[in-house]
Parts: sequence; C-alpha cells; structure tokens
Amino acid sequence: MNKMINVCLIGCGRAGMIHARNYNGNLRHARLMAICDPDAENLAEVQKELQVEYQYTDYREALNNESIDAIVVVTPTHLHRDIVVAAAKAGKHIFCEKPMAGTEEECNDMIDACREYNVKLQLGFMRRFDENFKTGKEVIENKTVGEVTLLKSLTHGPSEPKEWMFDISKSGGPVAEVNSHDLDTLRWYAGAEVSMIHVIGHNFRSPEKAVEYPDYYDTCAVMMQFTNGIIGMIDGAQYVQYGYDARAEILGTHGIVKVGRQNSNNVEVVTRDKTIQAQSMPSWTKLYQEAYVREAEAFIDAIRHDTETQVTGHDGKMALILVREGLKSLREKRPVFIE
Repeated sequence: MNKMINVCLIGCGRAGMIHARNYNGNLRHARLMAICDPDAENLAEVQKELQVEYQYTDYREALNNESIDAIVVVTPTHLHRDIVVAAAKAGKHIFCEKPMAGTEEECNDMIDACREYNVKLQLGFMRRFDENFKTGKEVIENKTVGEVTLLKSLTHGPSEPKEWMFDISKSGGPVAEVNSHDLDTLRWYAGAEVSMIHVIGHNFRSPEKAVEYPDYYDTCAVMMQFTNGIIGMIDGAQYVQYGYDARAEILGTHGIVKVGRQNSNNVEVVTRDKTIQAQSMPSWTKLYQEAYVREAEAFIDAIRHDTETQVTGHDGKMALILVREGLKSLREKRPVFIE
C-alpha cells in the first residue's frame, strides 16, 4: 500500500503534458518514471523539462519495462484499443483519456482485457473530480433540492476549428469534441442510462466551409430522456471566441443548483460609466487544473487500495455510444431511442 507507483506517459502532446506535470512531482504516491512518444524530436524536447528515467518511441518497449506499474494513454483515439489491450496483458494499470476508442467493439476489447488480466482501467472525465461538479453530485444524493427533474449542461470552446474538424466523419463536431464531457456528467448526475437522444445543429461561425463540408455544425442542442424519467439538456459550441465556458444546472422538485463559473477569477471592475467588467475563463486547462490532479490521485488510490476506479470502462463506452447515437440523430433529423 505504501509502494510508490511508477507511471509511464504514452503521448506527449498538449493534453499529455498536463498529466506529465501532475505525475512529475505533484502526487504523493506516484512518480513519472518514463515517457513515450513516436516523434523522437518531440520526445527529446519534452525530456528537457521532465528529466525522467526512461524514454521510448515505441510503447511496446515501455510495456516490457517491469519497473513500470501503470500507464497514462494520451494518444490519438485510433491507437487506444491496441495500447490498452497490450498494457493489460503486460500487467500495467491504465488511465486512458477520452474518447475511449473508435467503436463500441474496441471499448469491449479494452474492458475485457483489463478484467481478464486484473488491472485497473480509468477514463479521463475530469469533471467528476472538479469540486464544483462534485458538490452538485452531493446535492443530488442528499436530495437538498428534492427529486431531480431536469439536468442541464453546456460546454462552449473558444478555439478556431482545425481543418480536419470540419469533416464530422472524422471529428464528430461539438457533440464529440466538446460535449462528451457533458454527456458523461449528466449520466453521472442522473444515475441512469439514456433512453432517448435528439440532436440538432447548425454552422453559424464558419459559413465559408458549408460548400466543402455541408454537414459541419459548430452549435448544437441535445435533448435526452433517462431511464428513470429525468430530462437532460445539453448545448455545445465551437469557436465562440469569448472564452471557455462549462456549467451545469440541476433542477429539483423544490430547488435548483447552479454548478460552475464563467469568470476566470472573482474580480469585477466597476467604472464611473456604470459598466461592470470581468475576465472570462481562457481555457479548460485553467478551469480544471486542480481537477486533473484529483483525477490522477483517484487513479493511484484505486491501484494502491485495490478498489474500483471512479470512472470506469463502462462510463467511457457509454459516452462513445451517446456520441454515436447523437450524430445519428443529427444526420437523420429525428430522435434516436437507445435500448
């Protein structure tokens, strides 16, 4: 139980480096022992900062290192299945960023391999570890506002889409790119599965792309029904430009809870022309900085205490299914019922 957990990061891009810096000195019972990235130049550049013991360009070599106890997978999605299955066979515990995989079948392969080889699998839905969103869950469980009737969640991202994102057969658009966190949050809050999902969307901010990418949408609204009767609503948007925005609401039979904030700090400036100014949240990296640390701590605790992870492979698979069925609803312009 007191053993230091040795971790290898696989994938040293922007999101990977968030995890790397947390494991590289910020966790009491874990340390970053190795890094792996197929780009040798990027690997060398990252090593200048991290100064870890081992560096690899091939994840298979990392998995052969018996000193490594766990891996953090932050690679392109199409690589997740093979890496996770191989890691499970090598006896390594696994943290995998979302989206879990490309298909439901790949998710099942990953879940089955981790079960067969008795290793932990945790998915990267960090909102479950944010203090604000956790408080929302506690309010639901304590019935502070009565029985839950309606759940709302939103995510608006400020960044201009990269060219590949306009092809929704590759990116999935906002439902996949930004709203997968909302889908997971509402499943978590509802304590039930989704029985119906209906998505509508439109391209408002990049009309010049409409001819080449007629299916592209940058804004969407999602309506859901849960198996326990709770109603869910999500709105998502890309390229909003005003900042990063992620909030939720919980409506109960005799009260409401508002979760999250749009401001980057608690400072408001009021001037003599009677205007109020405040700074908006610049990015998700700042908003969830502490949540990423708690997420990593939870993963290490599950390994040390041999307990179930707080975000399981099933959670990752269900988010993938909801994205898939949501895109089906969007394309076919109808509600989709999920069995």
